[in-house]
Amino acid sequence: MNVYDFTVKDIQGHDVSLSQYKDKVLLIVNTASKCGFTPQYDGLEALYQKYKDKGLVILGFPCNQFLEQDPEDNQHIEQFCRLNHGVTFPLFAKIDVRGDQAAPLYQYLTEAAPFKGYETDKESGQLIQKVVSEHYPDNAQGNGIKWNFTKFLINRDGSQVQRFEPSTTPEELDPILEKLLLS
Repeated sequence: MNVYDFTVKDIQGHDVSLSQYKDKVLLIVNTASKCGFTPQYDGLEALYQKYKDKGLVILGFPCNQFLEQDPEDNQHIEQFCRLNHGVTFPLFAKIDVRGDQAAPLYQYLTEAAPFKGYETDKESGQLIQKVVSEHYPDNAQGNGIKWNFTKFLINRDGSQVQRFEPSTTPEELDPILEKLLLS
């Protein structure tokens, strides 16, 4: 099994088979419009513009599971992303990324790339750890998504490459993407 086995809904509600992205490098991100990490949309879009012609596709999945930071409907989320952050990469329908109602894609991703810990050497990693422990102590356990803007990098054959926590900025992914896209 790999990511190409999944079908998801795009932001307009149409079914999209992820098999259409075969031979592409994918960066799959759970997003939110009212999060402290929301400015990462700008960095994600910059990566997409820089590398889309080399085979990168970024897939954004809005989620409202963390302090209700994406409460709007899909149409409003799309407008917000396009108008405020110039997002042109594919956006998908709002989903759950953890818990009993987690989308099958995210169940797969979190099993394929286990949680390795907060980046506590960064202030943002310490903050995520603190907020999760205070507001969602059950989320601190296991491999589930801990917060918005967790990123999964998938190589061209659809196998898992790496998981990055929200404290990893899109700019930090640039050299990793460049190397992966050139191999």
